[in-house]
Amino acid sequence: MEIHIDFSTVRSIITAEHTLAAGQIEQWGPVPAYEQSQLRHDQRLAGASDTNTLACKAGCYWCCFFTVDVRPVEVFRILHFVEHALAEAEQQRITQQIDANVQLLSGTDETTRTRLNIRCPFLNQGRCVIYSARPQTCRNYHATNATGCQRSFEQPDDLDIDPEFAPMTYQIGAAHVDGFSKAMAAAGYDNTGFEMNAALAQALADPQARQRFEARQAAFGTLTGSLVPLEFDED
Repeated sequence: MEIHIDFSTVRSIITAEHTLAAGQIEQWGPVPAYEQSQLRHDQRLAGASDTNTLACKAGCYWCCFFTVDVRPVEVFRILHFVEHALAEAEQQRITQQIDANVQLLSGTDETTRTRLNIRCPFLNQGRCVIYSARPQTCRNYHATNATGCQRSFEQPDDLDIDPEFAPMTYQIGAAHVDGFSKAMAAAGYDNTGFEMNAALAQALADPQARQRFEARQAAFGTLTGSLVPLEFDED
């Protein structure tokens, strides 16, 4: 799907988010700053001119079986939410699903896992139980026709399926993520992308992971991650 990029809007959002996030990261630390950034992210998406065209709604969760990469700050934000907002039984269910997913993904490369339908550990009875703390990838997945999402789920080997997205919603969300990511990188925090289940399992198994992250060290030393390119990198 080809879209026209509104570079004026994109640059404005990147600059504004970078500036505000940088100050909050310095003042509060990365995870509290990221939580505030998520609120701004939602507000910006809600104000997009084409948000009324989105097909995404409660009860539609084809995308909750797609592969998701997360940065360390997202992992620790999610785990903080799970610990403080969810009942113990639900926490145990989530941990069991994470472990099961890690086993299913063991030994797979990135190309292989894009062809697998892996149930998100946070999907329960058709809804996301961490919705307010969901990853940036999930926040920016906005289809205007759920048929493409369903086809991607039903035909995971067909990587040519191109779901339809709302152009301005996409640009606003991606620009926001770029702005926050630039602020994190400038502050020296680990900004590597990791497969979500593997990163969550590592963080749960290693209580020192967040301390390393807060100390501006690599959060998950035993995991193989990758640099996540900015969507609108003009440097």
